[in-house]
Amino acid sequence: MSYSEFTEHDYQLIEQEYARLRSSAEKRCASESELEVVEKAFEFANEAHKNVRRRSGEPYILHPLAVAQIVVDNIGLGYKSISAALLHDVVEDTDYTVDILRQLFGDKIASLVDGLTKIKNVLDKEGGKDSDYNARSLQAENFKRILLTLNDDPIVVLIKLADRLHNCRTIEYMPEHKRDKILSETMFIFIPLAHRLGLYSVKGELENIWLRYKEPEAYRDIEQRISRSVEGHKADIDTFVEPIDQKLKAEGFSYRIIKRVKSPYSVWHKMQVKGVSFEEVYDLYAIRIIFDAVPGSSERDQCFRIFSILTGLYRYIPERMRDWVATPKNNGYEALHCTLIGNGGMKVEVQIRSTRMDDIAERGIAAHWRYKKDGYAGEGDNEMDRWLQNIKEILSNPDVNALELLDIIHNDLTSTEITVFTPRGEQRSIKKGATVLDFAYLIHTEIGNKAIAAKVNQKLVPLRYVVHPGDQIEIITAEEEKPKREWLDFLQTRRARTVVSDYFKSESKQNPASKPEPQAASKSWFSKVFRRTAATQTPQKSETAQVDGNYIIATCCNPIPGDAVIGFRSPDGKITIHKKSCKVAEELASTHGDWVVVPNWGNTPNSFPVRISMQGIDRMGLVNDLTRFLSEVMGVNMRRIDIAADEGIFKGFIDFYVNNTEVLEKVIRKLSAIDGIRNITRTDL
Repeated sequence: MSYSEFTEHDYQLIEQEYARLRSSAEKRCASESELEVVEKAFEFANEAHKNVRRRSGEPYILHPLAVAQIVVDNIGLGYKSISAALLHDVVEDTDYTVDILRQLFGDKIASLVDGLTKIKNVLDKEGGKDSDYNARSLQAENFKRILLTLNDDPIVVLIKLADRLHNCRTIEYMPEHKRDKILSETMFIFIPLAHRLGLYSVKGELENIWLRYKEPEAYRDIEQRISRSVEGHKADIDTFVEPIDQKLKAEGFSYRIIKRVKSPYSVWHKMQVKGVSFEEVYDLYAIRIIFDAVPGSSERDQCFRIFSILTGLYRYIPERMRDWVATPKNNGYEALHCTLIGNGGMKVEVQIRSTRMDDIAERGIAAHWRYKKDGYAGEGDNEMDRWLQNIKEILSNPDVNALELLDIIHNDLTSTEITVFTPRGEQRSIKKGATVLDFAYLIHTEIGNKAIAAKVNQKLVPLRYVVHPGDQIEIITAEEEKPKREWLDFLQTRRARTVVSDYFKSESKQNPASKPEPQAASKSWFSKVFRRTAATQTPQKSETAQVDGNYIIATCCNPIPGDAVIGFRSPDGKITIHKKSCKVAEELASTHGDWVVVPNWGNTPNSFPVRISMQGIDRMGLVNDLTRFLSEVMGVNMRRIDIAADEGIFKGFIDFYVNNTEVLEKVIRKLSAIDGIRNITRTDL
């Protein structure tokens, strides 16, 4: 921050942004007196931040104004939250105290500002530098304090998400090492949190900002490809929508249709996870039909009536059908999804939502609370409430240390849930990858404790059997059965593991002579990474490779010169280099921000391993052409080649060594010209 007298232009800009906020706030305030509180908060914050500027040079008050705008537009919170957003930096950055705010604005607004101030304070701490475990886990403790606010007042977390979104929007003004820390925290905690709280617009924007700075070349390439594709298919989309529009009007629906294109991050993520090229992302286009529900029939029936109209016009892909109305996601999301095939063969995803469903999908938990307060019981209410209660139980467990808590919370935030059924047909949501024994504990503790086997879809299976979406599960019990230690080897859900662990803790206390419970090895990927890399001063040879006297290449992501990279300096001065988008790097930067450095390693003469994956039309001599070109024409040192053909189509990969991304891009460009090759991309080793 800096200080300098505001100019007339500054004051005009402030008034302009406040006028925009006031217009939005008027729609959320229930009375003139509520709007007056917002006005009072703005005037107070405006005076408190007078002549203070951000790194960008703009008046500081524009940041609280932007956060408040996100709070009302993207999240849909009320006047107290809007006021708290306007005041959220006053206590931290000025001489005003929480007590003064309490006298002026009341307990609720003051407590929200206090919670936001505490979150800001703990995030600004950089973590300990000595080798003591407790010091190293300082940032994990900080995240624990942040997440505890979910237990006290979830609105604090919602406003913090708005604050994080605006900070990411203006992150270009941050120094690079600080930018990497903020973006890593964002991907590790705030994006999953936005997803679980149903804030899809916030989540989507944060993801795109993350990609723009973590993988800038990929972001620019995908953004340009999307732009060209949209321009080329604009008429096709309009032609696709026209008969739908006409038919819905004829049927008397009150509705609107929104045309959408996948975001750069969504495309990039699908390419990474599925190992496909841009051209193979077939669900690039989508339309959303948002209808006003009418009394007399359920919203689900009305969704399927629209679906019937759509499938009367176009063919659909049955395996792409998703009924999130009958089985809402655990963040309350409801919609009916299907993928239609247009007349030209173009595949278009269609999302069918009522106005209420759309409001909850875009504004998440805040809209959920609002509809519940108004007496509307949606299909997703139980799922949302159940998840919030689960979070509270996790946070209140006194036996869980900070790192374990961070593992549990992160896994809970990012895990995918599936729907299964009891013998009576009652649906239950359970973590993807869970076993039938996890399901038994989900139903009741005693059913889990006494379980001996299960029937899945009428077939007998063992307790370690992994359930699948739609399974109907019946647990078989025996009165004399009791928990076994080996269950901890395959149980996947936190609740089941906690019950079994507690059983043996209790047994040990009652019978000290009995064998003590072994510490269940954490299955959390983060725990393993954190404990493996927390002391990078002694890197394992199997995990890192020396570049020169100062740099170490992380083999978890194998960066090469020219990649967007991040460095971590260990106490002995060695710098380990990762790709900015590497998961290990994300964990380290989000928990050890003080280790982050900007590496300068582009002039090294070393060669680095890379992999390119390809597919195309098989022909005689193709492999020979590939290997001859790489070795003789490009002078590339190959280390492995794996290509297989089936019914005229070949797929495979080649591992080789290059000096930098410039050489790699040249190789890919040249190989793409070889007859038969259709798609070729760099993939992870």
